[in-house]
Order: sequence, then C-alpha cells, then structure tokens
Amino acid sequence: MRRTLFLSIALALQVTATAAAAEPARVASEAIASQPLDAALNALSRQTGLQFVYNAQSAGNPRTPGVPAGLSADAALSRLLAGTGLRYRYLNATTVTIEAQDSASPAPTSSALAPAGIAVTANAPQPADVAAPSGGAGAQNLETIQVTGSYSRSLEQAVDIKRATVGFSDSIVATDVADFPEQNLAEALQRVPGVTIERSKGLGTKVNVRGLPSEYTHVSINDLATASGSGGRDVEFDMFASEIIQQVTVQKSPTAADEEGGIAGSVKISTARPFDYSERKLVFSAEGAHNSISEEVDPRFAFLAADTWGDWGALVSYSQSKRTNRTDSTSGINFRPSSRFLTASGTRGTQAQSVLLRDAGVNITNRNDSDQTNRVVFQDKVGDRVYLNEQDKWGATGSLQYKPSSTFSLTFDAMVGGYDSTEDEYDAAAYSASSRSTFDTIHEYDADTLSQYGMLVLRDVSYTATQHEMLSKERINKTDYGQYSMALDWKGDSWYVDALVGYSGAEKTSDYSNLKHVAYAPSRTRWTGDSGETIPSSAPGSIDMYNASDKYLFEAYETTLEKVKDDKYAAQVNVTRLLDLAFLPALHTVKFGARYTDRSKERQYGEAKITGPTAGSAAWVNTRTLADSPLQSISDIVPGGSYSHKRLDWEQVSNEYARGAFRYDGFYTPFDPGQFYQVDEKVMSFYAMTDFAFDIGSVPFTINAGARYVDTKVDSFGFHPIQRPDGSTGYTDTPVSKDGSYDDLLPSFNMTAELSPGLLLRAAASKVMMRPALTDVAYKRTASWSSYRFTDGNPELKPTYAKQWEVGVEKYLDNGALFAASYFRKNIDGVVINSLTGMVEDVAVYNANGSLNGIYDFDVYQPVNAKGSYEVDGIELVAQMPLGMFTPWLEGFGINANYTMLDSSLAGESDLGIKTPMPGLSEKTWNFTAYYENERFDARVSYNHKDEYVESIGYNLYPIYRDAYGQMDVSIGYRITDNIKISLKGINLTNEITSGYTMDPSFPTMYEASGRRISLGLRADF
Repeated sequence: MRRTLFLSIALALQVTATAAAAEPARVASEAIASQPLDAALNALSRQTGLQFVYNAQSAGNPRTPGVPAGLSADAALSRLLAGTGLRYRYLNATTVTIEAQDSASPAPTSSALAPAGIAVTANAPQPADVAAPSGGAGAQNLETIQVTGSYSRSLEQAVDIKRATVGFSDSIVATDVADFPEQNLAEALQRVPGVTIERSKGLGTKVNVRGLPSEYTHVSINDLATASGSGGRDVEFDMFASEIIQQVTVQKSPTAADEEGGIAGSVKISTARPFDYSERKLVFSAEGAHNSISEEVDPRFAFLAADTWGDWGALVSYSQSKRTNRTDSTSGINFRPSSRFLTASGTRGTQAQSVLLRDAGVNITNRNDSDQTNRVVFQDKVGDRVYLNEQDKWGATGSLQYKPSSTFSLTFDAMVGGYDSTEDEYDAAAYSASSRSTFDTIHEYDADTLSQYGMLVLRDVSYTATQHEMLSKERINKTDYGQYSMALDWKGDSWYVDALVGYSGAEKTSDYSNLKHVAYAPSRTRWTGDSGETIPSSAPGSIDMYNASDKYLFEAYETTLEKVKDDKYAAQVNVTRLLDLAFLPALHTVKFGARYTDRSKERQYGEAKITGPTAGSAAWVNTRTLADSPLQSISDIVPGGSYSHKRLDWEQVSNEYARGAFRYDGFYTPFDPGQFYQVDEKVMSFYAMTDFAFDIGSVPFTINAGARYVDTKVDSFGFHPIQRPDGSTGYTDTPVSKDGSYDDLLPSFNMTAELSPGLLLRAAASKVMMRPALTDVAYKRTASWSSYRFTDGNPELKPTYAKQWEVGVEKYLDNGALFAASYFRKNIDGVVINSLTGMVEDVAVYNANGSLNGIYDFDVYQPVNAKGSYEVDGIELVAQMPLGMFTPWLEGFGINANYTMLDSSLAGESDLGIKTPMPGLSEKTWNFTAYYENERFDARVSYNHKDEYVESIGYNLYPIYRDAYGQMDVSIGYRITDNIKISLKGINLTNEITSGYTMDPSFPTMYEASGRRISLGLRADF
C-alpha cells in the first residue's frame, strides 16, 4: 500500500494497515520488485507481519534490488539492504529496526498504522516493549502518515498486488468495490482489465475474462472452488453481494499450485479476516435505488464488525438488498428453416412449395432436401414481453482466527447467503411457424443480404394459421449458498506449510408456471427496424392479436419444478522449502502439494399440466376463453405504465390471480423419476514447482516453473432413454450408470525480469483445462417437441484444453501510475458443442388437448468435444495514471483505462458451413474510468464496452449475435466527517438497450430495455 509522507523523520510499516493490503500474503507468494526502500519494506511487511522502523533522515531512501518470492524475512532483508550501508536488527519478535551499519542504537519507532480513513499523527505513543531511542529523537518527532480509503488509494493497492504476484494478474480491493455503483459482484468485477460481464434484464450475471465464454473462467472463494446452482460450472455471480467481498484477483497465467487455472483465467475472491485490521473495525452502509422503468425504490444495507483480543480475533459481515426491475423486450425473432412447412404432409407442404415459387421465384425440387430448405428462412415468431423481476438477496461472512504469532495462524471462514427471485413475464406472441400453418403470401423477400451463403430471407409474409398466444409466466427461484473452510498457515525458518479443508454447496429450487391461451388465425409477420411485428392480414378471419381476448382459448396451465443440489468437499496441503544451496544459488524455493475434491450434482425435475378444475379434468381446454378470466392491462399489472418499446398496451391475466384460481386444492408438481440424474466427480491432483532468482548482468530475473498432475473419475447415473418395441420412447426402470475418467499433466512457467527500475518484462506459458459442465455429462434426455429434437447427456465428454503463452511489459512509477501491454495466444482444443449424433424414428407428438399432432422423426443431439481447435490471440493494454503527475493543477484527477482486443480462428460450427467466431467470444472490450477526489469530495465516471459476439447458433445453422453494448456509470461522494460519507450513484445513465440479430443487423432478434438506476447512500466507518 502506498502512503504519502510529510517531513520524513521516521517511518513505521505494518501488515495490518488494511485488509486489502494484507490479503495478497495469503493468496500468493509475493515477489518484491526493485523500488524505493520504504515501498519494499511495506511489501515485505505485508508478507511477514513484521513492523519495520528506521530513521529516514540518516538512512535515506535508496532504491533496493528485486527480491524473489518465497524468501524468509531474514533472507529478503539481506537482499534488500545489500550495498546500501544499512543493516537490520530485531527489537522484539515483531519489530525490526533498519539503521546504518555503524549505529549503536535502534531508530525511533511509531505506532502501527491505522485502518484506511484514519491519519496517524506525529504524537503517536511509543510501544511499551520497544526501547526508547538514544540521541533524544523521541516519538514526538514522528512524521504524519496520511492513509485514506480513497479510490486512487485502492488503485495503488491493486497495482502493488499486480506487481508482486507471480504471472499476469489484475485486482480490485474493497474500496473499489464499495465506492462504485454496482448491483452485485459481477458488476464490480467489470472494472478489472480484460473482464466484461453478461447482462440479463439489466443485471450483470456472469463474468467473461478476455472476451471468452463465462464457463472458461475458474472461480474460487478463499481458495475453495465455488459450487453453483446453475447446473454448469460457471458461477451465478448475481447471488453474491459485493459488500461481503474484500479483494478479487483475476489471475490470467496460472502456476502449478493453482487448482486448474481456467482457460480464460481464475477469479480469486477473498473475504476479510479479523487480523487484517490493526484495531476494532465497524462499517455500516445503507442506500435506496430507483429504477426508471418500474419507478420502484429498492433498499440495501450492509455492515462489517471486526475485533481482536490477544491471540484471537473475530469478524462478521452482512448485507441485504431488494431489487425490483422492469424490462420491456421483444424476443424470439429468429430464423426458421422453410423445412418447417415444406416437409409437412398434405397440402401444407405443397402449398408452401408453390407459394415460394409463385412469390419469390424459388423452385424447391425436393422438399426433403435440407440443403435447399435450410437456406430459405422465415421469421420464427414475434414476441412482445414485459418482465417484472423482484429479488431478495442476503449474504454474510464470518471469520474466527487464532494467531499467536506472525508465523502461525488457524482460521475458520464461513460464507452463507440466500437469493430469492420472483419473475413475472407477460408475453403476447405470434408463432409464424405454427404446426397448423403454412405460407399464404410472400410480400417481401431478400435474396441479397445473405447471398454469400446461398440464403434467401422472407422478410414480410402472411401465414394461413398463425399461433397467437397470451402467456402469463411466473418463475420463482430460491438459491441457498454456503461455504465453510478451515485454513492453517505456519512459517518456520526454512519451511512453510499451509493447509485447507472446506465445503462449498448450493441448492436451487425453481418453480415455473405458464398460463397459456391460444388463438389460431391468419396474420402477417414482418421485420421492423429494431424488432418485428405481427399485424392482421387480408385473409378472412384475421385478428388484431392484442385486442381479441374472446378469440383466445385456454390450452393449459403448465407447471415445472426443478431442484438442483451441488456439493463440493475439498482438502489440500502445500509445503514450501526455502533453499540456500552453494552449488545452485539461483534455486530459492521448492513447493509441492496435493489436493482432493469430491463433487456431486443432483437434479430432480417434474412437470404437470392443469386442464380443468380437478385432477384429470380437461373441462377448460378449448372451452374457456381468455375473456372468461378477470383481465388487467399491462400498465396496471406491472408498475411503470405501458409497454415502452412500441407504446402498446394489452390485457392479460395476472400471475397473482392465475396461481390462486387455476391451482386446485391439493395440486403439486411431482418429480419425474425419469428426469433424475446425479453426477459424482472425484479429483486427485499433485503438483511441484520451483522459484529461481538470479541476475544476468544488471537485470534481476525470477522464474516460477512447475507441473500439476490431475486424475479425474466421473460416475454419472440416471434413467437411460430407450425406444420401446411399439415405437414410443421412455426410460429404463432402474437407474443406469456409466463411469468416465481422464488424467493429464499441466505444466506452467512464469518469468519476470526487471529491465530497469520499475520496468518489468513478464512472460508466461502453460497448459490449462476446463472441465465439461456436469449437466452435459449426465445421463438424461430432454425433449423439444416443437423442434422435433431430443438432447442427451454424454458421460464420455473430456475437458476443454488450452495451450497458451503471453509476454508483456509493465512500467511502474513511484506516484502509483502504471502502463502495461501484453500479447497472448491460446490454442483451445476439445471445445464442447452440441452435435447431431442419431435419430429416433416415428415419434408421436400430441397437442395439449391430447389429440395427435403427427408422427415425426426426432434428431438426437449430444454435447461432444469438437474436432480441431480454436486459435485465439490478443493484446491487452492498461493505463492508470494520476494526472497530477503532469501538472499541479490536475492534482486529484486521474484515469484508469484498459483495452483488450482478440482475434480468433473461425470454427465453422454451423451445419451450413458458415464460419463464425467462438460462441461467447467478444473481439473488443474496454473500460475507461475518469476520477477526481480530494479529502472531502470524490467523483468518477466509468464506461464499459463489450463488442458484439455470437450468442448461439440457431438450429445449429444460423449464428445469432448479441450486439455491442456500452454502459456509463457515475459515482459522486462527499465525506461529511472523517467517518461518515454520502454518495450518489447512477447505473446505465444513458439508458442503453440490449439487442441482437441473426447473421445481419437487418434481421434483429431482440430489443431489451431495463432502464437506469439512481441510488443515494450513506456509509459510516469507525
């Protein structure tokens, strides 16, 4: 941590200055780069817990040589002071004096530094166990040490961590998290260089590192890999409150000691511990936030309390928030291949063939030839939706720490939380691809835009029997999260040992219902400038879909219930041996260790349909109309008025009424035994690595090299899908299991060379992996009846691997400025994609009323490891500079900016041979923050941008893109007193829209508005 010094007489440095400064010592073994002596002692203090005292007037502040990671305190001090004419002396077990070699007495000392936000004055008392200095230089002559919890200070702390960490990394600390406007941990992380987030309905949900998909990022909390209720390995960050987090480091080049490394990187989250603070600590914050669309005000508060007594310390933190957010969105406007109609039996198929020839000049010679029919596409549907999302979120951490000395600690950490979400969706949709419909008239077609792929797009079409739907959907999700760990840290003269045992678990229950009313009628659907629309056609019987409640017939009240349980147990031990070998002086450290994890994910699922007032009754089907239920306009059901996108207002049944009226007494959604699956995964890993430090000429080098061996065994069991002799499909009577296994050796290499004072050259190379999602390896089959497709799990999936390397330069200035540039390349093998692996013939498909829809052949898709590889390379640029370095009148102003640009080989995943980037990969991302602050006032504006990327590939044929998105956030704060601060924050001030398209922007797929949020908050720090 960097400090401002005034009239330097004496300096005291202590690890417990702030939690953010202390954290790196327990996350990674730090190297101390060449820098002024006071900064080097500060870094060593953070690692060892020692307090250093020296007379700055007589000793000066010489620049010290770099110190490699892993040295003992004595060895590090010897290297730091070599050639300076200074020596060190222990005054007691925790205090070391730095003095001239001919000095006969210790230098003056000072009290420990106070936490951020408190200034240590010149008259600080002298510790009782330190002898008073001779020569009359008493404690009253101590310098003032200015320590504030400012944003610039947090940036400097993050720079210190980046400089000291082995390999390429970036960090944010508690001040940065607390002072920026954000709704959860994901949104706090978007400030880190190379990090962007995925948004859903105005909320950051998942984290992307360097533009790569979120599932390529490995996440751990307090060094324990995090369980997730999502069904995959990607972590749902929206369930974590940012207030309970103390520090986050994104490590982009792993060491052998890291659990896996992650293809994109590893997000290492740390919570606070009591001995991170030098004295009792109490923090409280509260705020209210207003959403511009819902017009609701949401409360949020948090507190932290920490104290130590003797060898013991305890800390608790808690946060709770509510969020009510409304989103207006169009959706579902995707391509549908004309095979939907052309392969239909009877007149539906032949009429579609003749209309294409008549109105578009397209001659389909074989209606079953997919190469022809897949290249003529139409609009799947148009949906106008209003979402109202209400969230209750709470999180708490606790830490009990026993630390009798700076060389031993035993810590129990706990992190628990709950995330409850209720989402109401009101949907007016028109399915052009109705099972009863076909082409009537093609009003406009486009043979030019996608001609390079031989594709023709029907832009404006009338259909014979569009399926119009009024859908009232309700999703109730409840996630409970818990993580507990016990950590031991011991440091001897030449041996370090740390060990961890822990548990991480998440349980998520999802209760879904959909009240569905349907009206079949002719209509006309077409693309508009930013979405699509459905209007009446000229055919008899056509309707205005928004104002025809008496035409909509009840089809079903559908319910599903899903419960996912994810448990992970882990144990690890790391042993470090410090070496001083005469025959190999460059070898400083050998480190080795082992880790065992046991993870289990279990899923239960069931669905049921209500079609009448009692169980088994179908009295309401095709007899009850939408008008038979009490209707409310959208502007009355949800707060915020009419549908903002098209200024539409239509009437539907509220979910509150539907749940009470349609669920008869005794109704429940039973779990379906055939949908159960469980995956057990056991991993044993061993690693060994070394640290070297040597000079080539005047350039000091440090090298970290090692390898990790990983052995994985997977047992997946569930109810295997079968085909019965009568042609129907089902499941085995008893669970069927299948084992899988894989092992590999993952080498890593990291090097740092200090070319000149403050100028570092870094290089790294490694092999890393990401395991397949547990849902992908599970034995199960899911059906998409409208798409005529089965999707099966694949227990034989292997991980996705990457061979990667990176080289970069970093320039550190004494005023906290940083300039960095790096080039990286990743060769990614075994990417998991969904692929056609079989077919089930003659599957009966039924309508909701029980009538036979038809007999179809169902394609079977499975996740598989794709052949070939992706090559991804990119550059990352970072600039952090206080502008006062240029001119005094810019004192307090500063800039923090980063830019990441990627280039990837094209994969050709589409069955049409359309070359696309890796799904989820964004080629350009950048963040820019400008700030100003003084003792009382601070202000900052931040803009985060993520370029367009392929979100998915529709029907495995047509790439669907998410448009580029940029968001501006602002924070203004004023410190009323030294302990109390008020803040005004704004999220998405420019009211940006989330949008997407299929293959070309003229074919939009979605237009989603979630509004801006303004919050007013108060923070007290004692």
